[in-house]
Amino acid sequence: MSPLTSYGKLTSPVFLSSLSQRPLRYAVLGAGFAGLSVAWHLLKESPKDLHLHIDLYDEMGIGGGASGVSGGLLHPYSPKVKLLWRGAECWKECLKLLSIAEEAVSSEENLGSESGEFDQDFGGFLVRRRGILRPATNMKTLNLLNDNAQNCLASCKIDIIDKNAAQKLVPHLHMPLDLAFYMPEAVNVNSQYYLKALFLACQNLVKELSASGFGKRNLCLQKKSVCKLQELEGEYDAVIICLGAKADLLPELAGKLPLRTCRGVILHLQLPDNIGEDYPDHGPSILSDAWLAIKGNRSLYLGSTWEWKSRNSSPNVSTDEASNALHELLPKASAIYPGIMNWSFSEARAGLRAMPPLTAHGSLPLMGCVNNILGNDLKCKYWLLGGLGSRGLLYHGWLGKLMAEAVLSCNEQIIPSELTSWKNKR
Repeated sequence: MSPLTSYGKLTSPVFLSSLSQRPLRYAVLGAGFAGLSVAWHLLKESPKDLHLHIDLYDEMGIGGGASGVSGGLLHPYSPKVKLLWRGAECWKECLKLLSIAEEAVSSEENLGSESGEFDQDFGGFLVRRRGILRPATNMKTLNLLNDNAQNCLASCKIDIIDKNAAQKLVPHLHMPLDLAFYMPEAVNVNSQYYLKALFLACQNLVKELSASGFGKRNLCLQKKSVCKLQELEGEYDAVIICLGAKADLLPELAGKLPLRTCRGVILHLQLPDNIGEDYPDHGPSILSDAWLAIKGNRSLYLGSTWEWKSRNSSPNVSTDEASNALHELLPKASAIYPGIMNWSFSEARAGLRAMPPLTAHGSLPLMGCVNNILGNDLKCKYWLLGGLGSRGLLYHGWLGKLMAEAVLSCNEQIIPSELTSWKNKR
């Protein structure tokens, strides 16, 4: 990829910066899956002699939005298709970022005072590698998953196992059709810890690149909201909008994005001390009408509800909302894992998903330069990475890399047309 690449009439800001030796300034709005992936790849993919300053804006801090609420079940499949669109690329790049985050944490037992609000022990796990199990509950699901098993990735295979094998993994599991689909390489990510670890990796990369003696790098977390894009005009060479459902709250984009909003409540359940039989350490997480993201022998997350057209982005859940979620989700979960009735409610949290429109390739995120939507008389380039929906964890690695490459080269053609075609349908 050459820094001389042009988009429209604008020469790449990377090239202009290298001529003038001025710092290149980028603003990334949102510190969730998309925003942190973009920030990492801007640092990683930019020329080493470039002076680069990135401001990461999020009033909630790292992982404070819907990304941090995610259940973290990661695999490249959907029950409706054999393999998600570009699932192989997404799976590969996501695993890379997970490894980068784990390496960042392992390099420091505790985060030092230089990390500000993150001077805490991460504790627990970032990635729980126990696989994911999906019991077949009806013939339609059985046939769809059977197709998936025949067309799976070598790096994330799908095994068809019988009742005995499944109950060795999870004792007393209910098996309506005596068959289950097991993905041993699928993982369960502790989303909030992961996002903080990825931010730490970005900080470490800044130090490493700046110490190399070439270009100087800066990455600043700005814990404040951006209410209008106009506030940033003239301050940056590019602004990358990774705000999820909140992108539609920007007045310049309100009503212009084909996004649907959906609030989801996730329940944290714990096994009481007086219950002796805990969840097996080797036990996988479970997918069904309600999913179980296993966090440990006596801790799990249960999700998720779907409240369409909600505008409530608060992570706080009222007593009534939590009670309704329990009433909805527990019967679905107990139909597969009856033992969950012994578990006690601990807390509830919620996130507002930004769901993209349905296309021939499935529900695909929205990407691209949005200057033509905002207006032509602009001093910087505005880019959007949004609508990752319920698959933000899977998509964020590869799409964040594509977005960084497109921004650095000022070339939208790097992005697959399936992700930019939404602009032509407005």
